Amino acid sequence: MGETRKASRYIVPVAVAGVAAATIGLVPALAAAGDPDLPEITAQQLIEKIAASDTQTLSGTFRVSTDLGLPLEGLTSGLGGLAGGMGGGAGGGASVDPAERLTQLVSGSHTLRVAADGPDRQRLTLLDGSDEYSLIHNGDDVWAYDSASKEVFHEKAPADARDDHDGPKGEELPGTPKQLADEVLKAAGDTTSITVDGTAKVAGRDAYQLVIKPKQSGSTVESIKIAVDAASGTPLKFTLASVEGGKPVVDAGFTKVDFSKPAASEFTFKAPAGAKVTEGGAEKEAGEKGDPFGGALPGGLEDAFGGFGPGSDKGGVNVIGEGWTTIAKIDSGVPVAGNDEAPKEFQGLLDSLGDKVTGPFGSGTVFKTKIVNALLTDDGKVYVGAVTKDALVAAANAGK
Repeated sequence: MGETRKASRYIVPVAVAGVAAATIGLVPALAAAGDPDLPEITAQQLIEKIAASDTQTLSGTFRVSTDLGLPLEGLTSGLGGLAGGMGGGAGGGASVDPAERLTQLVSGSHTLRVAADGPDRQRLTLLDGSDEYSLIHNGDDVWAYDSASKEVFHEKAPADARDDHDGPKGEELPGTPKQLADEVLKAAGDTTSITVDGTAKVAGRDAYQLVIKPKQSGSTVESIKIAVDAASGTPLKFTLASVEGGKPVVDAGFTKVDFSKPAASEFTFKAPAGAKVTEGGAEKEAGEKGDPFGGALPGGLEDAFGGFGPGSDKGGVNVIGEGWTTIAKIDSGVPVAGNDEAPKEFQGLLDSLGDKVTGPFGSGTVFKTKIVNALLTDDGKVYVGAVTKDALVAAANAGK
């Protein structure tokens, strides 16, 4: 739907940046002896080293594996029934638009080739067997090319996106790496521990292992581990583990990396002869691509979601708790149970994806992943956070 598609442009970078910036505290620790043998460093010194990193050029191969623990079979069957109940659904293959295509990275394992030459030239190629999907930013132009469909997407990079190379327009950053590290540590408070836990070899580079853990109980996060290049301070690998164990939720890192300047040809692109070219501006004029409802939800779904569809201004968010156990509470004001206007397939989708729970608050459904869980009560309240099911139910009981 239109709102989902808009969100896909931002959800992945925001999620990663939020974890990195909002959850770091400090427990001073020295790097343990290991292989490679590197000088001892404190956690604060390593944070300062990351902040001071000024890597402008690199190229290499990147591997990312994501296991959110989503109930994929229930999701597929539920969405199929929902689409059928509304008279069909969108068909066709994968879109060439980066806003939609790069959402593939939130599940499964993927190999990417990356290259960067400063803030104005980057290239990312997603490898899928013999097919490739390339996203190229070169100055004022952004190109995407799908070798399987021979389709091209093009749009102009926003002229006012950045005032300079230091950060987003209007954003003020601390003046020195130490100031930045101090601000991060101050924001973290006492809810988190951070240590330097040994060393490692990543993509042939010597690296320190920075380990971040919640001090609070009730969080779904077991740890975050960041491998930091010992020479440049550039993060080389990121691993997010859940308290549920098993495969990491996110395991992303370089398998090969070179910090020298890539060739200029890496960032040049010309649409192949005969390729279908879609212009981003044309899509805006035509409405949201792939949105069968023209930016609005059908009446039944609009009510079932409590008016949180496109263009809605309903709903206030109350924040419960702090740190790793923060829960957002949203009161839609529209009961889910007994809503006759919502399609029966919608209720079937809820049942297939969630676990029924009850308590002093009443009853509801908990939707679980390895990290983010949500409780939707039958009277229309939503509790969501990177917390356990029990923590969500406790919050609902306390707020009844």
